[in-house]
Amino acid sequence: MFTGIITGLGHIVDVQALGAQASHGKRLVIETPAGYLEDTLLGDSIALNGACMTVAALDPGARRFSVDISAESLDKTAGLAEPGAINLEKALRAHDRLGGHLVSGHVDGIGRVVSFEPVGESWELRIVAPPELARFLAYKGSITVNGVSLTVNRIADLQDGCEFSINLIPHTLRNTTLGSLKLDARVNLEIDLIARYVERMLGGSLPRH
Repeated sequence: MFTGIITGLGHIVDVQALGAQASHGKRLVIETPAGYLEDTLLGDSIALNGACMTVAALDPGARRFSVDISAESLDKTAGLAEPGAINLEKALRAHDRLGGHLVSGHVDGIGRVVSFEPVGESWELRIVAPPELARFLAYKGSITVNGVSLTVNRIADLQDGCEFSINLIPHTLRNTTLGSLKLDARVNLEIDLIARYVERMLGGSLPRH
């Protein structure tokens, strides 16, 4: 379980194939900030751009850890198949503050950036979500974008999806990778956990991929 509050900026420095077939996944080697891995153990969960992964190898001295990611997970996420900057969050501990909202670390869909413009001292980020996620998005509700807990400010249903708007303050731009997003960039989306359970209790369910 996570909160959507990023605890460090990492960098995928190496991507190694786990086999020669398309059905094989990859091993990612991630470099972290100094001291980030001091309380990390093998088998711990760390979210990479919002996707929960298990620490498979650890080298705190080199500030690096590795995870194995399946081909299925690579197909259902964005930003994890090649070297580059990523958002990191360690799993929530029982005594931690819940600064964002409850996040499972399971990506529900891929969104696309359609606008990223300055508004005053902040920036407005507009993303189009897949149509199957539209019913889970609500004004002033929570959404996770590349692992970051954010508040929906505006919603517009479209023929091919749902466009939602979020406001990014300077702190978020400085301390996450969201500040470097470009037009048409693909981002990982996770719907609000409560909305997921409400949908299930009402008799619906997310479509199978």
